[in-house]
Amino acid sequence: MDTIIAVLCIAVSLLAVFSLRLPRRRGAIIFALSWLLAGSIEDALLHPVWLILLFAALAVILHDGLRLRLVSEPVRRTLAKMMPEMSDTEREALEAGTTWWEKELFSGRPDWQQFEDIELSTLSQREQAFIDNETEQLCAMLDEWQIQHELRDLPEEVWQFIKEKRFFSLIIPEEFGGLHFSPYAQSRVVSKIASRSSVAAVTVMVPNSLGPGELLAKYGTPEQQQYWLPRLASGEEIPCFGLTGPDAGSDAGAIPDYGEVCKGEYRGEETLGIKLSFSKRWITLAPIATVIGLAFRLHDPDGLLEGDSDLGICCALVPADLPGIDIGRRHNPGAAFMNGPLTGRDVFIPFELLIGGKDYIGKGWQMLVECLGAGRGISLPALSTAAGEMAYLSVGAYVRLRRQFGIPVGKFEGVQEATAEIAASAYTLEAFRAFVTRALADGAPSVLTAMAKCHATEMMRTLVNHSMDVLGGRGIQMGPRNFMALTYQTVPIAITVEGANILTRSLMIFGQGAIRCHPFLADEMLLLNDDSAEAPQRFDALFSAHLGHTASNVSRAMLLGFSGGRLSTAGQGKTLRRHYRQMERFAAAFAATADVVLVSLGGDLKRREMLSARLGDVHSQLVIASALLKFHHSQPHSDAAIAHADYALQRCFSAAQQALNALYANFPVPGLGPVLKRLFFPFGDAAKAPDDQQIRQLGELIMQPQAVRELLADKVYVSHNADESVGRVLETYRQLLDIEPLYERFLKAESRLSGTNRDARVTAAVAEGLITEEEAAVLRDYEAMRYDCMLTDAFDHSLQNLDLRPLRP
Repeated sequence: MDTIIAVLCIAVSLLAVFSLRLPRRRGAIIFALSWLLAGSIEDALLHPVWLILLFAALAVILHDGLRLRLVSEPVRRTLAKMMPEMSDTEREALEAGTTWWEKELFSGRPDWQQFEDIELSTLSQREQAFIDNETEQLCAMLDEWQIQHELRDLPEEVWQFIKEKRFFSLIIPEEFGGLHFSPYAQSRVVSKIASRSSVAAVTVMVPNSLGPGELLAKYGTPEQQQYWLPRLASGEEIPCFGLTGPDAGSDAGAIPDYGEVCKGEYRGEETLGIKLSFSKRWITLAPIATVIGLAFRLHDPDGLLEGDSDLGICCALVPADLPGIDIGRRHNPGAAFMNGPLTGRDVFIPFELLIGGKDYIGKGWQMLVECLGAGRGISLPALSTAAGEMAYLSVGAYVRLRRQFGIPVGKFEGVQEATAEIAASAYTLEAFRAFVTRALADGAPSVLTAMAKCHATEMMRTLVNHSMDVLGGRGIQMGPRNFMALTYQTVPIAITVEGANILTRSLMIFGQGAIRCHPFLADEMLLLNDDSAEAPQRFDALFSAHLGHTASNVSRAMLLGFSGGRLSTAGQGKTLRRHYRQMERFAAAFAATADVVLVSLGGDLKRREMLSARLGDVHSQLVIASALLKFHHSQPHSDAAIAHADYALQRCFSAAQQALNALYANFPVPGLGPVLKRLFFPFGDAAKAPDDQQIRQLGELIMQPQAVRELLADKVYVSHNADESVGRVLETYRQLLDIEPLYERFLKAESRLSGTNRDARVTAAVAEGLITEEEAAVLRDYEAMRYDCMLTDAFDHSLQNLDLRPLRP
């Protein structure tokens, strides 16, 4: 018994020293005193051998010279042999962009005051006016069925309106004729358009994400900005950006497209420039582009410029009418937006068309990584958010209108399993959008935007699939009445572009995030092959701090695990405090686990993509949970909002738990995974999926007029036209809300009324005095609308033309 007490005394002192992150000397003194105290309980601890080991360990910890010679320098030499040398491209990618709250989560000990200080972006008066007027007008002009299946393009008047109202200039500074909206406003514009037409949304979003406009605004020379930006803002020039190629996808570090420094003729004059050869595909707006942004690798075989022959990746702005360019063909991605290949052979451009000029030779990869944030963090999540909000509104209304066995289908628990997920995902996407665009207003967080692109589009895929399951045949029969099929068709596009989700999830989020977000790892890696005299001392300082950081996270994860998170002080006074405590607990467990994985696998982690993906999933779910907490507390409180936030947060932590469980179960070091799980989750899983009661609650709420429905409806285009696909459902839903007491009263009596159809039974209800003639007219009008909502389109035998004959008996 004495031995157990003594060991506990030492263990508690270690946990306290590490979890409180005490300074090295103070911690060593406390540990030594606790050992001596434990020795008074258990004499064996005062045996000379143990005391020698104790003081030897303390000497190594406290004496810089001993620690350097015996620990840190041997570790540095070993790691230098184990770790692959970092390529220039990898170094540029890691140095590009910024970090934000995701770095706090990776620390394992997030600063909650910093979180409290984050204020989500709001729209300026100018931005709100543009959304309420120009964007609303554009949405009213759009007919997605006509665009997708009849014109296979936007109508000419829509193209003209987009140009005239400067929708292509959302990111261009005002001094060049642009609108220069905030990231949040850009997202709101794109998502509102997407709620009406994915084709129009993609058309607008591409010039405002990765493309010439953003690259010029950030890196262009004054002359380039003065010439090109006004033309892009007004729509006089239509831009595209050529990055993706047949062999290299969107990996600019591996592109085969190249340019050679040489002399040539441009616009009738001989000058020093670049001869380009390239093959690009899947380039949005390429078929109609007048100017091409291009990424390529530049070579100088004849030494016409100073430096190496391989000058690295560059970005250029290339007029589409230059000799050697083949442009204008279209791909068919399953949606009617302009997308196609472009090729060039021996296309000569002067150096003045290099974005940024000669000063930016070789910096193209860094430029691209920093600018990818708009596409990943704004445009694609905006499409996903619009899909979620429209599914919430339309499917939520439909399952209240559609009846089976005498009740709305939305009341069946099997249906509620799907609709609850739609509801939670739509709420999550709006919260995630607000959080990520706030981060983009502060910088270009490459890891966070990769998370946003991957997880927002995956949420869209899941919720749209749920929607199709609920709608059944109503969802699969194509035609102008179908309000979900065209969204379903475009889901794979969002999943694929700006880096396929498989690659983003398995390699980028944790692979890049671990180095960008870890407090010490990036600096340590840079020092592994550093031959300077001060490198050993600098590495020793970093490595010592790293060990303390890891020990602290392990200790905190254990303490929070044993206490069930109750030792956390996060979220005091908040309505969702238990989720703040979960956040702190999972952040500590994630950071500790990540460090153990990094130490155990080192450079081999690059090949362990499933492990990397699971760690990235945990990190991403913590970011999403942060977004939910911040968004929830930024909105007026309501019972509906609490229910949505609670469900969504529980789902986040359950997903994080499952990812950690899978990692522990598949840990490559035998026995270590189960040990980590036992240490950090000693009483079993800390988070479970939402229960049946929560599912039923959200399944009911998605059908009701309540605060969350109003919140989401405010972000999209809501049609009031009962002759359109979405408007037909929403107007019928509004009619039901107005007459529901009367309708339910009639339905309760209907089974005993005579008549072979509902119209006859309404007549019988009047005859029996159950309803008045005026009420009967209201019921007949509603029943006609409801029946019309259930119908799907029919075509002639060729499937080319709608057959408009009545479908009602």
